[in-house]
Amino acid sequence: MTRQTAFVQDVETCVARMLDHARGDLRVAMPLGLGKPNVLFNALYRRVAADAGLRMTLYTALSLARPHAKSELEWRFLDPFLARHFGADYPDLDYVAAQHAGTLPANIRVHEFYLQSGAMLGVAQSQRDYISMNYTHVARDLVGAGINLIPQLIAVRTEGAHKRYSLACNPDVTADLLDRIAASGAPRPLVVGVMHPDLPFIGNEAEVGADFFDIVLDDPACRQMLFALPREPVDIVEFALGLHASTLVRDGGTLQIGIGALSDALVYALQLRQRSNIDYRAALTSLDAGNNELATRIGDVAPFQRGLYGASEMVMDGFMQLAKAGILKRCVYDDLAVERALADGHGVDVSNRRDGRYLRGAFYLGSKDFYAWLRGLQGEDFAGLSMTRVADINQLYGGHETLDALQRRDARFFNTCMMATALGAAVSDALDTGQVVSGVGGQYNFVAMAHALEGGRSILLLRSSRDSGRKAHSNILWNYGHTTIPRHLRDIFVTEYGSADLRGKSDEDCILAMLAITDARFQDTLMVQAQVNGKLRRDFAIPDRWRENTPERLAQALAPLQARGLFAAFPFGSDFSADELALLPALQRLQSVSVSKPRLAAFLLSSLWPGKSTPAEEALLRRMGLDRPHGINERVLRRLLLRALHD
Repeated sequence: MTRQTAFVQDVETCVARMLDHARGDLRVAMPLGLGKPNVLFNALYRRVAADAGLRMTLYTALSLARPHAKSELEWRFLDPFLARHFGADYPDLDYVAAQHAGTLPANIRVHEFYLQSGAMLGVAQSQRDYISMNYTHVARDLVGAGINLIPQLIAVRTEGAHKRYSLACNPDVTADLLDRIAASGAPRPLVVGVMHPDLPFIGNEAEVGADFFDIVLDDPACRQMLFALPREPVDIVEFALGLHASTLVRDGGTLQIGIGALSDALVYALQLRQRSNIDYRAALTSLDAGNNELATRIGDVAPFQRGLYGASEMVMDGFMQLAKAGILKRCVYDDLAVERALADGHGVDVSNRRDGRYLRGAFYLGSKDFYAWLRGLQGEDFAGLSMTRVADINQLYGGHETLDALQRRDARFFNTCMMATALGAAVSDALDTGQVVSGVGGQYNFVAMAHALEGGRSILLLRSSRDSGRKAHSNILWNYGHTTIPRHLRDIFVTEYGSADLRGKSDEDCILAMLAITDARFQDTLMVQAQVNGKLRRDFAIPDRWRENTPERLAQALAPLQARGLFAAFPFGSDFSADELALLPALQRLQSVSVSKPRLAAFLLSSLWPGKSTPAEEALLRRMGLDRPHGINERVLRRLLLRALHD
């Protein structure tokens, strides 16, 4: 039966219809990330917050929020940038601000299964109401929650008098949830599509008919600037890590990657491997990774001929960069005979087919450039991108396991973790206090798939150490009070010092492999812990080569290539202006001294005589509103910043 879709043109009318449908008890499932219709949901939230007779329970994930300044200098830097990048009137989600302030009304609860990384540490209500679940289980677990409302941002493409509708950035859970609710016999939720003219339209499985929605809202008030992630800098440690990881990727294989600096470093290394293989091999040689045994066995260092197929829960900038570099180009076909022939290396003509897919994902999120790239896709580039259900991406179940396995041959599932143990467990989502940093998301699924697929490998990336104030800490530990991936699912870990293949290894061999990629400052402690606990032979001595795992040697190894323009801090461009890029090192310097009271006092003292400013420095002071200081506070800030600029 065709559903009668109501087309509404103002937020308040839509809110009234949602309230009427829910009959005082709103049980809302809202997409993660970009798919949230902020303006509409804020209007609904305010109505419920103002009426104690109403109740609302929200189930969602990844509630994106703009960064907030922690000091006046940060505010002076961030405020103009945020206004430019997000728009001066960007509608932050009201419930996120209320959670941070501890003012979430008693009649509203917010359950998330994935948090913006680190954003909710110490936020009591969020930590208590967090639900730990795999991404693939969300639809299943929400069936019993009585969901009666699904609001979602959607893309629309007008072709003459006809409109086409797309779930665009978030087909991941919505369709599965609706199917499961229908199968359970429960009432269908009210599905509200909120049109956004700038949201990139995706076809294939993401495209739906108008009757998919009960209400389609088209109100100009909902057309806020899309949340675009500012591109992060990549440091030399991350570049080294990306180089090691890139050697594990096999031509003709499959790629899953996440987001962040480590993923950017991997993508940059893959581009370098393709575009300038001589420089790529030189970089590997400088890191003593040119003849890596693991790379020889499961990967490669040669340019790509057949290219890669992307099958990733998240589609982001990295895939755009790989497509532009001619790497993301291996197409798969939903035809078992064709895929068998391609996997066996038999000649099969696919030149006339239009159903090839070079990239499949469950949701997309990225930079402004990434959204522009998506909007500009045409022809085969448009047709070859498929956004689909997370159940089709993050697992092999559903009756098409044989086809999935053929398509995902030589799969490399790259994910990040915060810490790892010497015996192969990974800490990715939370601390040993129980405080949730992010969430498991799809990490478990990709680890499990890597073990299930012939030729598949799970590769977890982590920095070997981290700085906390003036003290360094190892990220490779003997033990930790929380794990995300248990050690019986161990596979490959990569740090800036190399790769450790733990699959099928004894405990002692796992420890040796992890010691080899540990920062030299922490190797002795880890070795002794292993020996005391009877897991490492007493006569073992750390080889001299491992003692070279130091930040200083790393920087020295890649310095000649950096001097030639490789490994720039923003390899794919920056969202900051030239002045902002010039200010960043000084602000980071001030942040580093502020963690120690003696260092801060010494720095304050030295800033009393900062010296005369240059015209270039005056321009930077002007950007921070400190070129003509008023009052003692602004004069102190000016001197501090000028002192940091002089360093």
